[in-house]
Amino acid sequence: MARLELKQVRKTFGGASSADGVSLTVEPGEIVAVFGPSGGGKTVLLRMIAGMFEPDEGDILVGGRSIVGAAPERRGVGMAFQNFALFPHMSARDNIASGLRAKTAKEAATRIDAISRLLKIEHVLGHLPRELSNGQKQRTALARALIGNPEVLLLDDPLRNVDAKLRYEMRLELPNLLRRGAASVLYVTQDYREAMAIADRIAVLMDGHVEQIAAPEEIYSRPASVAVARLFGDPSINLAEVTPCNEHGALVAAVAGAKVRLGANGGTATDRPCWLGVRPEDLALSRTASEDAIPARILAITPMHEKSVLLLRLADGTEWFVALPPDAPHGAADDAVFVRFLPEAALLFDRATGLRVGLPHHRQAA
Repeated sequence: MARLELKQVRKTFGGASSADGVSLTVEPGEIVAVFGPSGGGKTVLLRMIAGMFEPDEGDILVGGRSIVGAAPERRGVGMAFQNFALFPHMSARDNIASGLRAKTAKEAATRIDAISRLLKIEHVLGHLPRELSNGQKQRTALARALIGNPEVLLLDDPLRNVDAKLRYEMRLELPNLLRRGAASVLYVTQDYREAMAIADRIAVLMDGHVEQIAAPEEIYSRPASVAVARLFGDPSINLAEVTPCNEHGALVAAVAGAKVRLGANGGTATDRPCWLGVRPEDLALSRTASEDAIPARILAITPMHEKSVLLLRLADGTEWFVALPPDAPHGAADDAVFVRFLPEAALLFDRATGLRVGLPHHRQAA
């Protein structure tokens, strides 16, 4: 199989940049998820690789060979589209077979049956697209892209229209299926959980440029910017405006009138306006004041089965979320509480640039 390489790829539509110097590499057998907000350029990126658009600048290589200007069928690229793109006059079986170059009819039938069982569409192979649900259409398009064992596989939000139960199952099964083919896989999704469950690495694409590319745990625990930090987590990361200072060799900051420790002072954040970021699951509640405890009041409690989410208002009016185990004591709405976190749970971002500043941080994704 072949490596996929994008080198400073740029694409502009009507003065708006959909890809602004995008560079990334996907190794054979690797799954890289392209994740980011809607309109960030994810689908345009896939379509340039597939040959539907050509980049204005930069190069796209498969196995070291530039494919810019090559016909789509000569690129060694398979793609499952978000809008299915199934042939309306062909059955699901024939749609899947259209992506297959098999030597014999028996080999084709065997491979179609195997892929359809895996994707749980074997019972609708004889149906036309108009007779399929959206989830069945999406799985048919995915089967067509997978069955030809392309060198590069492009998947445009392939589980978006699949029901919740099947989506969960596919998050477990799809990585093994994709790695079995050893293709270089670029997987677009707007669901951060899906990106973290499926990908070896995640490329966060915002406003046409890659904000960060790293392993899922790295991006969750050490986001490159406050913008990336906000995209991961439910509830989202808590933020507070702080100006850290050095106190006896430690970095401290005032949060809602309370002094909290942020870890050993490397000098990079001292006397610098910052955003303090703390994940909701890193916060703990108590009824008693103590060192590093921030006074707050509970505004609302939302049970979410696997956790309880509390909305707090700190003494300065800032609102934070706390995520607790469902059986943890948490009080009731309007209760006065104190909230604290360990210094190693703190993230600091420069308030002017939004970029993370150098604090060690070693926790794993929740």
